[in-house]
Amino acid sequence: MTTKPITASSQSSLVPMLIIGGLFFIFGFITWLNGALIPFLQIVCDLTETEALLVAFSFYIAYTVMALPMSWVLDKTGYKWAMVIGLLIIAAGCLLFIPAAYSQTFAIFLIAQFVVGSGLTILQTASNPYIVKIGPHETAAVRISVMGFLNKAAGFIAPIVFTALVLGEFAGVTAQSVAQLSDTARADKVAQLADGLVMPYLGMAVALVLLAGLLKISSLPELDLSNEQSQDGQSQSLLAYPQLILGALTLFVYVGVEVVAGDTIGLFGSQLGVENATSLTSYTMAFMVLGYLIGLAVIPRFVSQSKALAMSAWLGLVLSLLVVFSAPDSYMIANLLWGWMGIPTVPDTVAYIALLGLANALVWPAVWPLALDGLGKLTARGSALLIMGIAGGAIIPLIYGVLSETIGGQSAYWMLLPCYGFILFYAYFGHQMRQWRRS
Repeated sequence: MTTKPITASSQSSLVPMLIIGGLFFIFGFITWLNGALIPFLQIVCDLTETEALLVAFSFYIAYTVMALPMSWVLDKTGYKWAMVIGLLIIAAGCLLFIPAAYSQTFAIFLIAQFVVGSGLTILQTASNPYIVKIGPHETAAVRISVMGFLNKAAGFIAPIVFTALVLGEFAGVTAQSVAQLSDTARADKVAQLADGLVMPYLGMAVALVLLAGLLKISSLPELDLSNEQSQDGQSQSLLAYPQLILGALTLFVYVGVEVVAGDTIGLFGSQLGVENATSLTSYTMAFMVLGYLIGLAVIPRFVSQSKALAMSAWLGLVLSLLVVFSAPDSYMIANLLWGWMGIPTVPDTVAYIALLGLANALVWPAVWPLALDGLGKLTARGSALLIMGIAGGAIIPLIYGVLSETIGGQSAYWMLLPCYGFILFYAYFGHQMRQWRRS
């Protein structure tokens, strides 16, 4: 069936919002499986912390390697077809987990992660500018916040589902408990754990193929930016737009700290002997969901996109200091915030890592409209550049892993401070820049 293209000024955005919202939920679920997958593969493949964080590296580095090729695909196929292709690539990556699980070969797991990341690259490259452009610029952060809410709600669910479906009766297993087994018992336990990956990932692959077919025949209209004009003489060089370049760097450090908060919490919790460490990512995601709800309530009615970004950066700086200086044997914060509801508590240090989700929630939705402002026909290429910033999720957690093994897991969180400092700079100054030097 054919669909009529919509322009950036079109008011009919409900159907696209619903369809794209479903996609955001899907790739949120897949992305935040990493938080459970990292401590899981640390057990199955007998990895150090740095090696385990290669799971995140192989996933997020795909955004850098594949962003420009995927933007070319986007230009050739259009936004709708690009999303269909993205879903099929992710399905292929999920199927690769099956031979990886049977062979317990870490390299195949990394290849599978890269393929999944490649599929998500084209989905992100197409869907984020789509959400920005289908309504007024002033409320773009609100629309992205809706998408982020769905994304992080899926992230909250994913580790819990992973723990239930994959670990099952072994839900309480930790790296320490497996290490204490005899060689034969350990090999047996690892084989059983690895086999638990097969059916869930096969099911995800089948579901993604079906969704790709449904998206193809859906009424999602094509996005038409042909009538938009770029600012400043319509420069065709992305380097001519400081707000874009600095925005990409901001996303680099932001995704890095987001992944550190979401994916290292399980590793650090495992160090402290916290049970069900594979599900700790859900705590971070719960606070991100709360942050998105706050964003929906206050942006732009009470707080502008740039002010929300600044507030997030300040909160991130404060929480980072609390992570470093808090007592890992105290449970006061968790008891105060959620222990009274019967939710399992965690040490204060882990609780502050989870609270970083609140600081991180509004950064992504605030940066995108600020960075793409004025790009017009260059929106697809600009979006690809911003997507390349997701490589921060590959590099920065690895830096954490190296620091963790040298100065300790808790002290390694010092590295978050310069990252939030750069986000603060973009919130106050970087997003307003329209030329590199004053004339």
